[in-house]
Amino acid sequence: MRAPLSRLLATLLLLGAAAPPEPARADICVPERFEGADYIVCTVDPAQDKLRIFWRGADGRPYRSFSNLARGLADQGDSLVFAINGGMYEPDYTPLGLYVEDGRELRPADQTRIDKPQRKVPNFYKTPNGIFYVSVEGDAAILTTPAFLARGPATRMATQSGPMLVIDGALHPALIPGSSDRTRRSGVGVCETGRVRFAISQDSVNFHSFARLFRDHLSCPNALFLDGGRGAGLYAPSLDRNDWSWHGGYGPMIGLVE
Repeated sequence: MRAPLSRLLATLLLLGAAAPPEPARADICVPERFEGADYIVCTVDPAQDKLRIFWRGADGRPYRSFSNLARGLADQGDSLVFAINGGMYEPDYTPLGLYVEDGRELRPADQTRIDKPQRKVPNFYKTPNGIFYVSVEGDAAILTTPAFLARGPATRMATQSGPMLVIDGALHPALIPGSSDRTRRSGVGVCETGRVRFAISQDSVNFHSFARLFRDHLSCPNALFLDGGRGAGLYAPSLDRNDWSWHGGYGPMIGLVE
């Protein structure tokens, strides 16, 4: 016997109410191509999206992998939409330089200066290096380390790395066009309307090309290098990406949580 129309409508409404939540957004991370090189670019609005930084889990140990981070968040009822390596780190996965998580400074800023030609200075210490942060109000910015320390903004999350790639629309002066120093690289830019763009190269690229990706293709007046080679990695289930660091794991990781 055919059910009355009103009963069918009620059943459909109940089924809709019991439907599972929408899957994680698939448009956060997308392939991009710039001057013959392939990248993945993930775009976040820090005023609307839940962007966080991670280092250690509930047991006090470094997460080290995106899988561990995703499981830890799932235990709390959250979902990891995407994540990327969040800066350089010591052999024990301790963040190198300033690290602020949930408003707490867990590592101080590193103001070490190395008096050598820039080509002989490790990437983190190429001056100026910089700090990517999200303020307590939810605005994101990238400042050189001296500028950040002079302003002392109240931050919800922050990570220090180096070198800066783009500084107020200008490329870092140490970056060399056509350099043969090529590897996979990851970085972050704060772009038009305050959106944050994380990029990781699929191919080996030099610093100059990577910086121009942010300035000339992604319209980011300020951008910061996060890491390269074995330290660059991406977690993006929508793209079947769950990278693992050859260093045995990552230190800080930045992720979008839902």
